[in-house]
Amino acid sequence: MARDKLDGETITQALLKVPEWTLAEEGCAISRTFEFRSFNEAFGFMTRVALAAEKMDHHPEWSNVYKTVDIQLSTHDAGGLTELDFKLAEKIDRLSGH
Repeated sequence: MARDKLDGETITQALLKVPEWTLAEEGCAISRTFEFRSFNEAFGFMTRVALAAEKMDHHPEWSNVYKTVDIQLSTHDAGGLTELDFKLAEKIDRLSGH
């Protein structure tokens, strides 16, 4: 199932598909920082991500300062990373245009 916690080897393999994302030291989340040309561009990106996340019923932890967006993904009810985190990371990468 998409909400089952992944083991270490599966996480290692999944990270190959999202090479810009970093595994948290404790291994329970992945994160990435996005830089845009302006606040408007960053906010538009966040809006697109919010709509995609809502459709997936899987929501990021994030922050925005001017043109920088920091995103962290984890499945809290599973206690770590699941397939959903990596699917959302791939979607976010496509939406970013980076």
